[in-house]
Amino acid sequence: MTQRRAITIARGDGIGPEIMDATLKILEHGGAMIEPEFIEIGEKVYLGGHSSGIPDEAWESLRRTKVFFKGPITTPQGGGYKSLNVTIRKTLGLFANVRPNVAYAPFVKTKHPDMDLVIIRENEEDLYAGIEHQQTPEVVQCLKLITRPGSEKIIRYAFEYARKNNRKKVTCFTKDNIMKLTDGLFHKVFKEVAIDYPEIETEHWIIDIGMAKIADTPQDFDVIVMPNLYGDIASDVAAQITGSVGLAGSANIGDQFAMFEAIHGSAPDIAGKGIANPSGLILGAVMMLVHIGQPEVATRIHNAWLKTLEDEIFTGDIAKGGPSVGTTEFAEAVLARLGQLPTSFTPVTYKQVDPSKDTPFQLSPLVKDRPKADVVRELDGVDVFLYNNEQTSDEIGETLESLAGPEFTLAVITNRGVKVYPSGFPETFTTDHWRCRFQLNNTSSNEAILNLLGRIQRAGLDFIKTENLYTFNGELGYSLGQGQ
Repeated sequence: MTQRRAITIARGDGIGPEIMDATLKILEHGGAMIEPEFIEIGEKVYLGGHSSGIPDEAWESLRRTKVFFKGPITTPQGGGYKSLNVTIRKTLGLFANVRPNVAYAPFVKTKHPDMDLVIIRENEEDLYAGIEHQQTPEVVQCLKLITRPGSEKIIRYAFEYARKNNRKKVTCFTKDNIMKLTDGLFHKVFKEVAIDYPEIETEHWIIDIGMAKIADTPQDFDVIVMPNLYGDIASDVAAQITGSVGLAGSANIGDQFAMFEAIHGSAPDIAGKGIANPSGLILGAVMMLVHIGQPEVATRIHNAWLKTLEDEIFTGDIAKGGPSVGTTEFAEAVLARLGQLPTSFTPVTYKQVDPSKDTPFQLSPLVKDRPKADVVRELDGVDVFLYNNEQTSDEIGETLESLAGPEFTLAVITNRGVKVYPSGFPETFTTDHWRCRFQLNNTSSNEAILNLLGRIQRAGLDFIKTENLYTFNGELGYSLGQGQ
């Protein structure tokens, strides 16, 4: 007899408690061998004084069970509250967000009846690092962080997922025609990793046309891997064009922990009305059951859910004005079909995995082509960012030319990334935030930079940030300014 598996459960906010209770009832009657540990997280915890949205006892449960099944939560607006979803994913190392997107035509209306793609989104880095600063009254900054180890982990996970699930192609989305260093690294690592999977077809699309292709011809894709922000947007678009975001479940996978959820939000506008669709959470539960080694239960519940759709029992979001049922009634319909198989859809079968043949996916501590200690890093100069709302670009430039000294040459001043000195255009719109690039002439030391900053400060200019410019094995480790 299968031993009950302890899992941590949060009912969540908004519609969360309704759809969670409905889903747990299906799990109970479907034969899931789980031992729930309920925790309180989200809006009430935020407003109760926990700025993170999660108390210590909740972390204790998560670290004990290592499996988290959660309803959608609400992050209060304003007040500097950080996203709890992002906090959990990053704290527990849940680097891979797996979102299947399947069309259920003709029962769920869609223009893409052959759609069956999986988006694998990097979960920890990119702009979701959440490192932001207001640097001047007019300018704020968000740092985009892409790392080689983080990129390889998610990309290799995508290829391993494709191999294990008999998928034939892995596609990479980036914007490396613009962000040549950050997205360029992600694309470069994709090409490196692809060599190890010769049986899998690969391709790369720039994110804008790639998103257009998802919306137009999603059947052309199989598995898509991409950085965090793009993956967040693309997975919602893909889920919506299957027929409804409310049908999509999601897995967040790490080396030691896993979290399962629906991809939609807490929908407070319909909370308490009993009309929310529990399908996304049900399918998230199916993914969880496979993960904890209960594939027979996952198979039974998934097929019962498919049979419910075939019998045209829909919540209002799917019925689109036609006959519909509420949250509880939909769950009861799934319960009534446990043990039945769909006839229009191909029945689902999840197989028991032999643990001896399915070791957990881990890269740590080895990462392919990780930079070695013999990388030659040389200081090339410094970008000095100024706050100045009084002088023109020419006035700032002339002052800085005189302050550069023999160690530096003032190469360019940019504003919002566009060159404004030397030979800037008067038509270029500027703010109070100036990037001033100084290239080193002969010396190469931080001491020269400190001396430069001292001269700038004594001249009465307000520097707010510096960024050292390096080459790595002779290659530029920084982008040129537009017009440079």
